[in-house]
Amino acid sequence: MSVPRAEEAAGSVILEASDTALVVDVSGGVPRILHWGPSFATVPDDAAFLASLGDTQGGADLLEVRKSPSVLPEQSAGWMGTPGLEGHRNGTSFSSAFELQSWRLDDSRDGVRSLVVDAEDPAAQLLLTTTIEMLPSGLIRVAARVTNTAQESDYCVDALRVVLPIPAEAVEILDFTGRHLRERTPQRHPFVAGTHLREGRRGRTGSDASILLAAGTPGFGFRSGEVWAVHTAWSGNHATFAELGLTGARVLGAGELLLPGEMILGPGASYSSPFVYGAYGEGLDRIAQAFHDHLRGRASHPASPRPVVLNTWEAVYFDQDLPSLTQLAELAARVGVERFVLDDGWFTHRRHDRAGLGDWQVARDVWPDGLGPLVDVVRSLGMQFGLWFEPEMVNEDSDVARAHPEWILAPGERLPITGRSQQVLNLTIPEALDYILESMSSLIEEYSIDYIKWDHNRDLVEAGDRATGAPRVHAQTLATYALMDELHRRHPALEIESCSSGGGRVDLGVLERTQRVWASDCIDALERQQIQRWTGLLLPPELVGSHVGAPTAHTTHRTHSLAFRAATAVFGHFGIEWDLRDASPSELEELAAWVELYKSERHLIHTGTAVHSDYPDDAYWAHGYVSPDRDRALISFVALGTTAGVHPGRIRIPGLRDEAFYRIEPIELSASALTRVAGGPPSWWSAPATVSGAVLRTIGLQGPMLYPEQALLFRLVAIDGTGAPASRTVERK
Repeated sequence: MSVPRAEEAAGSVILEASDTALVVDVSGGVPRILHWGPSFATVPDDAAFLASLGDTQGGADLLEVRKSPSVLPEQSAGWMGTPGLEGHRNGTSFSSAFELQSWRLDDSRDGVRSLVVDAEDPAAQLLLTTTIEMLPSGLIRVAARVTNTAQESDYCVDALRVVLPIPAEAVEILDFTGRHLRERTPQRHPFVAGTHLREGRRGRTGSDASILLAAGTPGFGFRSGEVWAVHTAWSGNHATFAELGLTGARVLGAGELLLPGEMILGPGASYSSPFVYGAYGEGLDRIAQAFHDHLRGRASHPASPRPVVLNTWEAVYFDQDLPSLTQLAELAARVGVERFVLDDGWFTHRRHDRAGLGDWQVARDVWPDGLGPLVDVVRSLGMQFGLWFEPEMVNEDSDVARAHPEWILAPGERLPITGRSQQVLNLTIPEALDYILESMSSLIEEYSIDYIKWDHNRDLVEAGDRATGAPRVHAQTLATYALMDELHRRHPALEIESCSSGGGRVDLGVLERTQRVWASDCIDALERQQIQRWTGLLLPPELVGSHVGAPTAHTTHRTHSLAFRAATAVFGHFGIEWDLRDASPSELEELAAWVELYKSERHLIHTGTAVHSDYPDDAYWAHGYVSPDRDRALISFVALGTTAGVHPGRIRIPGLRDEAFYRIEPIELSASALTRVAGGPPSWWSAPATVSGAVLRTIGLQGPMLYPEQALLFRLVAIDGTGAPASRTVERK
């Protein structure tokens, strides 16, 4: 990362950091981005040329406009695509024509350079403030705020979107879809004329959300091709789009998706859009690095080594009792677990998933002495204690719903359809929010809870205030943020995991308040390879929960070796979700070895740079992490399936120092026979080998022949002329 630089040039501002530059025209109206891409050395003679970058030629059938679109495009400026601002004042003031008032450059304490532009439309009686920031990682982020300057009338905001122009070279789109148990499924397609629109109307980010919308040069991969990508830092309804108009202008846009009448501004009131993040780089690995560097640079980023977690859900489900969980805790401690998390089923009436949500009191029929005896056992074994909550949800069969039916989000008297036997608690009602806050806070204090698994298991359908019928998704999202913020204020050491039917709430809005996400309820290692690969475009591995499940996955009924399950889980925030009472002594011994490997390598994984080989065969993946000094790497070669060819070919390993020599250190923790040929594995695996970073990058290693659904792990360690490590690497356990 680098300190962002700002420079003025003939009505333009240049923002630059980490090899990314942004040229912004601030000469009039709403700011226009003239260049977003690689940095360049500017000289005074370039100023006039830079100012002309936004000029366009007209056509016989086009409007007389000679400027490229602004970050909030207006029809008054000739833009015929998706507008930045949509709204009206009782059917009038439906179109804007903002005029520049002022602009300024601000520096923040965290090294962010901010360009703030104020523009006004006196006729529409609106003030627009646009904030464009360059972050040290090379990310940009843009947000807008519209203010109703009228003295007497309201203004209804229907949409406030941020648009980032990209060049003509971006001809291919990558985004994601998915579902419960299969989040982050990639889809690629040409960037054709029209609008590619991805809307999220679930009241949460969604398992089908495109956490990144990327466009790039033909065939861009992890290590090659120019790529531009956007992400909306918001956990409610949202819209993201790629648009190519008849003028040839290409844009990526995003913003909150507002429901009808959801944002009505009284005189003097304002609405602020969520931040839209933008990343540029050569290859998807560079996009990921920009997001990872940004997240790791925050003051709120977890500072301690990420503890090994055991979650009880797939071990016991709702069948909780002290003897069983004591035995599970003892086995967890034996294999090296550092945090024990009690999942759903501990509270009043919760013997199944159809009752009890919202009644956040310990079930005395299950825990007659409260949770204290279990907490004491866990802490006596040297582990932290975590607890599951679903604060935003309520079962109709619960004491709180019977006492306060008006606390349920609904369009009126009629209740919405249920999802997983649940309704949504209206946290915009102060009394409801206070009830949840005090219930959670008292339990956190009583049991000194270290960690909350915060679940959210249904979409917000017809999410309105029951008394007024007004939509409440926007306000509900802010109320959830406020609840998390207040819990952190009261309990500064508390960590929160964002879980939402698995990976249904993964965004940089909730990540400002949580210390990790649960990537998916599916912990089948084969499915998790893909889910974690693409989640990693946005989040570094220390923020992504990744667990070793039972030999036969509960969600797919596939059976995998412990080696494959653990080799998949180690590239994240490692944990276990397996009834260890069913594990054999040899399995427990092997699992303990994997836990120890994670502890020895987590500093590298959780500070390192993600690297992926653009391997031509989809049956094989090679990926890993390279330490910041590039002296060490941990690499995984994965066989996802079978291949038409006999030999996998060579694995190129990027990201190392060309001039350095690396010792290859195979990691063999399993007795499983991973190779499928009588001749054994490649020579570099079975005999000591050293190779230069240049050879690894350009030629690579011969890929081993594996059975499908297996993985090999190996270290690369830089050495000096004596064969010793080239530098002392501190391993933090």
